[in-house]
Amino acid sequence: MTKDFEVVEKNVCYQGFFRLEKYHLRHRLFSGEWSALLTREMFERGHAAAVLPYDPVRDEIVMIEQFRPGAIDAPGGPWLLEIVAGMIETGETAEAVVKRESIEESGCIVTDLIPLYDFLVSPGGTTERIALFCGRVDAASADGIHGVNEEGEDIKVHVVTFDTAMALLKSQKITAASAIIALQWLALNHGEVRARWIAG
Repeated sequence: MTKDFEVVEKNVCYQGFFRLEKYHLRHRLFSGEWSALLTREMFERGHAAAVLPYDPVRDEIVMIEQFRPGAIDAPGGPWLLEIVAGMIETGETAEAVVKRESIEESGCIVTDLIPLYDFLVSPGGTTERIALFCGRVDAASADGIHGVNEEGEDIKVHVVTFDTAMALLKSQKITAASAIIALQWLALNHGEVRARWIAG
């Protein structure tokens, strides 16, 4: 079946640090008929890249903690354990973003990257995609408080063992989607990644 759609009209409702767009559209139904005209608002913030910094020799994971206003009403509060991430600027590759952000946010230099997934964050309300990686680092260099002052960043670095990270994941202390997805991937591929990077 051909999955057609038609954007009848698109308007910018708000333009600031982020953008809100209103779509008037219709799409082909599974029955083959066309849907009624739909109105949907979409949150536009660009696309991001994220990396799970992992030290295969020490079997340690570098995580970061920072304040997130979107989690103010979350059960665990607005300080979240996350992985390194940043927005992809025009002309920049996802790989370049995670290498830059790893230094800015954790003090770690990424020496190898394994692409994991390129996923849609919440396609019912935003176009944002995240390119997700696992990155090889030396966790001994990770420590302290990081971030770009001009961007209001205040980022605390945590170095945890693989087992501790898995326990945090299991106990639902980690609630950020990128971190959950990356840690679950590492849980499935832990031995293979260690063997690949230690041998290499």
